[in-house]
Amino acid sequence: MATESRAGWMKSGKFGMMVHWLAPGPEPQHGPRVTDLDRAVDAFDVDRFLSDFRRTRADWLIFTIGQNTGYYASPNSVLDALAGPGHCPRRDLVLEIAMRVKAMGRRFIAYLPCEVAGQSDGIKRAFGWESGNGTGQEEFQRRYTGFVREYALRFGALLDGWWFDGAYTWPVFHNSLINGELFLGAARAGNGNAAVAFNDGSFCCGLSSPVLAGQDYLSGETEVLIGGKIRYGREKDSPLLAPATHVPQPPPLCLWHALVPIDCMWAHCCGYEPWPGSAFAGMPGPGTMERPVYRISDLEILVRDFKAAGGGVTFNAGIFQEGGLGPETVAQLEELASRFS
Repeated sequence: MATESRAGWMKSGKFGMMVHWLAPGPEPQHGPRVTDLDRAVDAFDVDRFLSDFRRTRADWLIFTIGQNTGYYASPNSVLDALAGPGHCPRRDLVLEIAMRVKAMGRRFIAYLPCEVAGQSDGIKRAFGWESGNGTGQEEFQRRYTGFVREYALRFGALLDGWWFDGAYTWPVFHNSLINGELFLGAARAGNGNAAVAFNDGSFCCGLSSPVLAGQDYLSGETEVLIGGKIRYGREKDSPLLAPATHVPQPPPLCLWHALVPIDCMWAHCCGYEPWPGSAFAGMPGPGTMERPVYRISDLEILVRDFKAAGGGVTFNAGIFQEGGLGPETVAQLEELASRFS
């Protein structure tokens, strides 16, 4: 019987970083946005992105394969067979990044939703998604986990984990209807030690338990940070989270983990309406990244609190379509990392 979480390496690291590069990508730093999938993926500057990532000194990276745009940043023959060509690029951007991140001696986690409720009608049909609520979605789950399995097998040991979005408690795809064995088997098909999290809204919905038995770390979605503490819920008067003493605690093999956006609200220029009490401002000017909204001292408090509880923290940073990060965000994370040297 396992005595250590598959995500145990988070405890010994400083923090991780996540970016939302949703193919064909967010707003660019220079010129008009490229809407053609292959052109956008081909133009992604991996050297620049990884130079910025290296400077942050983050110990792991969560990178998006895809979400609700109808496109993905990595080829997949299962999707080609189900939906026809055109949804995946020629270039395997995600695999390139995973290889380079691992060559740095850091960890790589892939992001996908575990549902397609917000996808195009074509993608929904391809995966057999049923629009009504309360169904088991058995055919969808069979097809979709085949799609996940292909990535897991191709990435193999390069893939240290998954962050699956969309396992919400509201009636789009009920947690109780997710076939955990099917999803976990697909996610770990190429690496039995891959750490897996499912996101049900987590801390911003007042939840601190894993979605499924066998989950390795909490998704930790957070929308508001106050004085280095996570607001545990969406109301202005929601309590602040103290992971070491909070009840309920996640089970022993599921780590405490927080995911906190620190400049844009998840994606650069995404137009996401921030929740009450959030520090996020409106859209930045053309070619300008959103600025960090929290003090370094607050980020340090958060990381120390979660490390003291045996867990870890991931900071979500904005990214341009060409692959660069915001210079102020990079500098802030670089300074934060120096406090854990």
